[in-house]
Amino acid sequence: MNRETERKYEILKNSLHKNGPLAVAFSSGVDSTLLLKAAADVLGKDVLAVTARSRSFPERENREAAAFCRELGIRQITVEVDQLSIRGFRENPKDRCYLCKKELFTAMMNAASKEGFSVIAEGSNLDDLGDYRPGLRAISELGVLSPLREAGLTKAQIREISRELGLPTWKKQSFACLATRFVYGETITDEKLERVDKAEQLLLDLGFHQLRVRIHGEEGRLAEMLTRWEKKRPLQRAYKEACFQGEPDAIAPEAQRKAVQEMLYLRHDLQQEYKKQGILFPYG
Repeated sequence: MNRETERKYEILKNSLHKNGPLAVAFSSGVDSTLLLKAAADVLGKDVLAVTARSRSFPERENREAAAFCRELGIRQITVEVDQLSIRGFRENPKDRCYLCKKELFTAMMNAASKEGFSVIAEGSNLDDLGDYRPGLRAISELGVLSPLREAGLTKAQIREISRELGLPTWKKQSFACLATRFVYGETITDEKLERVDKAEQLLLDLGFHQLRVRIHGEEGRLAEMLTRWEKKRPLQRAYKEACFQGEPDAIAPEAQRKAVQEMLYLRHDLQQEYKKQGILFPYG
């Protein structure tokens, strides 16, 4: 890793050392995995992984979290949270993330306290300050530590360190809870969350890497899943044109014909897989 990244990583480790014993909110994502690994390296047995289980987090993420803790010998506890029972969550207002994070971290802090851990940290990074993230307000109000952000680490630097440490998450797709797939004001239900979960799992099983299935009323819209085709720029443009009504760049007629043909084959395969799984395919 470069000197700047290394310097920030040292700041992170010094911060963790000062704040131990420490509980870490662990989701198995890119950020929290590095945070937990660093805390375990610095604090040894004085670290506790706290994982929240809820409908908006796929079971695959819980399995990965448990497997990581077993492999490193890190003690882990899980906390069950019924997000749909949180007042206002179902209605999906613009401060939904604040409402959820407040309940989620309160539950995790209470569970950690019972295990003798009075300090808890979470994995937001410096880049998160540039987005609309009302959940960060809840984290601040509760006194939860954000060591990665405080060390000035960006997502790219977190991936760089993770790769250096041999963590499998260094190239894992960024993941946000399934509730973020709903436009504000769209009612969140168990059925819709299950549909999104199944659709995204299907696409992951088909080999896609970076993806989201958005919910708009009764439809799910595929988005951000083009990284599989990084070397197929004409196919990317053709897919965007056909599925998102975008304006493609100029494409040679033969290349465009081939790209559209490949895209149609892929659409057909996806459609058949969706049908088998009983999932509504977004584009007929």
